[in-house]
Amino acid sequence: MLILIILMIPFLSGILLGMIGHKRYAELFNIASSFLTTLFSMLLLYKINKNGSMMALGQWFYVDSFNISIVFLTAFIGFTTALFSRCYMKNEVAHRNLSPKRLQLYHSMYQIFIGTMLLSLMTNNLGILWVAMEGATLSTVLLISLYRTRESIEAAWKYFILCSVGISQALLGTILIYFAAEKVLGSGSDALFWTSLNAIKSQIDPNISSIAFVFILIGYGTKCGLVPLHNWLPDAHAEGPTPISAILSGLLLNVALYAIMRCKILIEPSIGNAFPSYALMAFGLLSIIVAAFILLRQTDIKRLYSYSSIEHMGLITFAYGMGTPIANFAALLHMTMHSLTKSAIFMAVGHAAQKAGSQKIKHIQGLIEQSPLIGWSLMLGSLAILGMPPFGVFTSKFLIITTTMNEQPWAAPLILISLAVAFAAIFSKVQGMVFGISKVKELKFRPSLIPFFIHIFIVIVLGVYMPDFIKDWYYQTAKQLLSL
Repeated sequence: MLILIILMIPFLSGILLGMIGHKRYAELFNIASSFLTTLFSMLLLYKINKNGSMMALGQWFYVDSFNISIVFLTAFIGFTTALFSRCYMKNEVAHRNLSPKRLQLYHSMYQIFIGTMLLSLMTNNLGILWVAMEGATLSTVLLISLYRTRESIEAAWKYFILCSVGISQALLGTILIYFAAEKVLGSGSDALFWTSLNAIKSQIDPNISSIAFVFILIGYGTKCGLVPLHNWLPDAHAEGPTPISAILSGLLLNVALYAIMRCKILIEPSIGNAFPSYALMAFGLLSIIVAAFILLRQTDIKRLYSYSSIEHMGLITFAYGMGTPIANFAALLHMTMHSLTKSAIFMAVGHAAQKAGSQKIKHIQGLIEQSPLIGWSLMLGSLAILGMPPFGVFTSKFLIITTTMNEQPWAAPLILISLAVAFAAIFSKVQGMVFGISKVKELKFRPSLIPFFIHIFIVIVLGVYMPDFIKDWYYQTAKQLLSL
């Protein structure tokens, strides 16, 4: 019942906001809906921690220690971003970038987008997972094109075409898994239930499984923004509203990687070799290297941090590819730290761009002089994502690098050089934006940075001291990913 409530809140809210989303109280309704989703997700987290995995509606929905942490993270960041977007979108309306009609669409699609991601995470059926991911694509297309500028419409079309082509590959991979499993389970929906497939994974045809994984990795890898399937991501981040950039980087990429991992767990034992792990490491490493060097020539602040997201998803994918308990632990931790930090950075970036009236880095200068809060927020967020202590990203990066030195020492120099290049690229650009000669103006509505500081506070606390129950939770989940 709890799972269904968590799913119903965003979908019903999305429908209602489609009718009242332009009213003055719509933003509060958006926040209240997101808060309720977070509250029930927290309750579900408690129940899973206490009683173990849970199903709903027969076998249609399944939550275990792996997906519940991402479900809670999705709901929580959905809530804090809704808080941030209240003032941000008011400024957008004040600057005449948005009409009340567009605001109505924004509020409605925001909830639908959160709902489709939660459905992707909690469904037990690989077919429904694909449908939910496609639903997330469609709702995001409307959000990216919200400003109706030539650039935003072009970015939305690019996103729609590339992700649709990519996700059609994932559909083909899902169909292949179904046909391979049908020979063991018989025809019917059982052959698409992840728990049923997991029970017979060693009996699935290895040849079909290998081909299926290639299609799934390309399909969901496109959504995840892995190089060379990433071309939609920088444009979508740059042209969509900033709260949606925060959700895309902080949450959607996680959901796509979660889908890949669920399929890897099924397919690796069936084919009896480490091909899926090697494929993840190859895509992850390529993403880290390419994104790090592209960062050097970025002139748009949102594109800068979108390439940083590609780099970090590469790190997480590489860690999952190594697949040891400590590597899985590091991947889970880095997924959490990156989501909290990157969504926080986009909150600071959004207000910085509003003050400058431009997303160009050369126009965003001297923030600390005119608006110390935004300036320091951008600096703190950047130091956090670059992996400086005491932030939690330092801990997760340190674990990934030391594990790489033990498990795949040949890759460690490549990762270290790439991280150094990324550090130099981002830090050199952030200095001017924070400490340069001021070119920014005052905003009509005060910036809302409380959500930013909530995220950064959690990242610092987890970097300095990780409570035993979180450590045990991640470690047990990391070990579970090996034996599932």
